[in-house]
Amino acid sequence: MITFRQTSFLMRFLFAIALIFLTHGPAGLAAQETSTPSPAPIVEVPAGIDDAPVPVEFPRDDGPHDALIEWWYYTGHLYTDAGDRYGFEFVFFKGDTGNLLGYVSHFAITDNVTGTYQYDQRIAFGELSSQPDSDLAFDLQLGDWRMAGSDGVDRIKASLDGYAIDLQLESTKPPVLHDGDGYVDYGNGQASYYYSRTRIAAEGTLTIGTESQSVSGEAWFDHQWGNFTTFIDGGWDWFSLQLDDQTEIMLYIINDPSGTPVILDGSYVDRDGNLTILDGPDFTTAPTDFWRSDLTGITYPVAWAVTLPALDISLEVTASMPNQELDTRPTTGVIYWEGEVVVEGTRGGEPISGHGYVELTGYADRDPIGTTT
Repeated sequence: MITFRQTSFLMRFLFAIALIFLTHGPAGLAAQETSTPSPAPIVEVPAGIDDAPVPVEFPRDDGPHDALIEWWYYTGHLYTDAGDRYGFEFVFFKGDTGNLLGYVSHFAITDNVTGTYQYDQRIAFGELSSQPDSDLAFDLQLGDWRMAGSDGVDRIKASLDGYAIDLQLESTKPPVLHDGDGYVDYGNGQASYYYSRTRIAAEGTLTIGTESQSVSGEAWFDHQWGNFTTFIDGGWDWFSLQLDDQTEIMLYIINDPSGTPVILDGSYVDRDGNLTILDGPDFTTAPTDFWRSDLTGITYPVAWAVTLPALDISLEVTASMPNQELDTRPTTGVIYWEGEVVVEGTRGGEPISGHGYVELTGYADRDPIGTTT
């Protein structure tokens, strides 16, 4: 299996923090950077990770590692007592070249009540401030943004203009070790460690303006680390789908620079948490609708027909709103689309539904900013 976030997203992040470090220095950089980095100098990076993988263990491997690249990534769906739904994305990236350590964090809210989407981004150098607590495997804090936890019991807090979340999270399924053992070998001398928690109960508060209200819902968590620089160009389409029958689907389409799929992989998780690894013949995804950003001129698919023939699953996956684009050039050097989606379809001819998230990268490189379609 090939994972999705190992391409230009992270290498450009390393280049971006290197450039900002050389230009401004850590002391001169605000928590929120608003300028767009120019092409950055080459950053020397290690080759590959251990030839002999170490078995993944919990809660040890929830925590940070001595690695070039690492991230902790949450997406989810929250419901108020009135039944209003809000999507969220919250991520911390860590890049460590050995002589330069940097962190980037992104936070986004999809407000289905007002039909609006907002996001924010932060960048910092050196070790992050944290709350001293020996019981936590990881504790990352950047201003009032924080994610901390251990063994599938986590807490996340973040805010942006007009919105804030404060959530307690508890995984209801065992972690999914991708490729069966959590060690993804790319077949080109590089590899990474990678697992997901695909069904997490969420409870807490959502603040809109000055009003806080109780919310509950479900989240998804990804954690990946390693010394890998593979698949620098092309980008990917990534699907994480939580179906109402308590099963989950994760699909990856890795593209070449022209946008042609070169690798298709994924996972299916049954009600009991058992993993089935998927490859190219096991699924299809076909865009059925598109949206063009007025801000960047980039065109993205925003609806897809998804089929898994062996599981007799046929789905229509549709963005809850088209505009869920993030311009994170000030922190990671890229523009990407990551949005909440609604799922409707059938399994064995019977209706099935759910929600999820889709991430799209590489589209800016194929549809240069400012072009018309």
